[in-house]
Amino acid sequence: MSGSAAQSITSPYIPDIPPGLSARVPAEQRGPGLGRDSVRLLVSRGAEVSLHGFRELPGLLRAGDVLVVNTSATLPAAVDARLGAAEAVVHFSTRGDDGRWAVELRERDGRGTTRPRGGGPAGAVVELPGGLRLVLEDPLAAAAERLWWARPSPEGGVERVMQEYGRPIRYAYTERDQPLSAYQTVFALPGPDGAGSAEMPSAARPFTAQLVAQLVSRGVQFAPLVLHTGVSSAQAHEPPYPERFAVPGTTAALVNAARAGGGRVIGVGTTAVRALESAADDRGVVRAAAGWTDLVVTPERGVRVVDGLLTGLHEPEASHLLMLEAVAGRAAVQRGYAEAVARLCLWHEFGDVHLLLKEDKAPG
Repeated sequence: MSGSAAQSITSPYIPDIPPGLSARVPAEQRGPGLGRDSVRLLVSRGAEVSLHGFRELPGLLRAGDVLVVNTSATLPAAVDARLGAAEAVVHFSTRGDDGRWAVELRERDGRGTTRPRGGGPAGAVVELPGGLRLVLEDPLAAAAERLWWARPSPEGGVERVMQEYGRPIRYAYTERDQPLSAYQTVFALPGPDGAGSAEMPSAARPFTAQLVAQLVSRGVQFAPLVLHTGVSSAQAHEPPYPERFAVPGTTAALVNAARAGGGRVIGVGTTAVRALESAADDRGVVRAAAGWTDLVVTPERGVRVVDGLLTGLHEPEASHLLMLEAVAGRAAVQRGYAEAVARLCLWHEFGDVHLLLKEDKAPG
């Protein structure tokens, strides 16, 4: 796996999330008059850490900056099922080129299907609503048998079953089920082939159409790409596994022009960084690219394109923390997370966000 080596992905210097700091509902549901952009924005650059409202983002960026955004739409990827006599929930993670799906089986517990039940054995049949059957074939090696490749029958029926019977994946730290719209970002576009993300590219969730317009009026540009995210791997200490991505030529040209002109390239989410860095050569020149990426961005590899990363707050076992270190350095990440705990910032997909910038490219 590119860039992964044998390095531990657990970051011992990142504190555990204190009780009560998980965002249980979306920001707009926490009180009257609040919106998606009513979250806080932590900014880390070198030894400097500051806390802002997310609506202050236009004042923290400058003309010529480029925000790279993931336009993958979130799928209703959790579907109730049966495995033999037992009730289960299937999380549809990633669709393969051969028609199979990588899936995760979880127990139904009424609190976000939080208990993984493991996959297999090979040949096991999972029954879903609408007459769809999944035959488990073999595990994803990178996922330690938590995720399995499954062949649907009839072929092509997964998208229909998700749309008719599925719901967004959620976990027990959230208070209740939410509509699919709560898990879509303002940048989300339905894939022409029904493809999308098992879990929301959540760093972009606080953006609103009004805030995007304000940023554009200040000369900040947006560059779209796609990376279809699979199910979260944080609970298993896993590196990311291969995911489908596409970087269009227009985005490559915009990013290259910004870098040549001294503008900053800031990835909105680890998915955007992963896709963009997968399309770059050793000199940081981005070209149109599409396919699968297994890239893990580590401090040893470094980043070749981005000057910053806007992301959520990650748990200490998340492999994404290596990317944060690659962008801003371990000291900046450590200071930022200490401040996040001290200021009672909120974690997870409905929580606060963190802007990490390279120390050598400060705002003007």
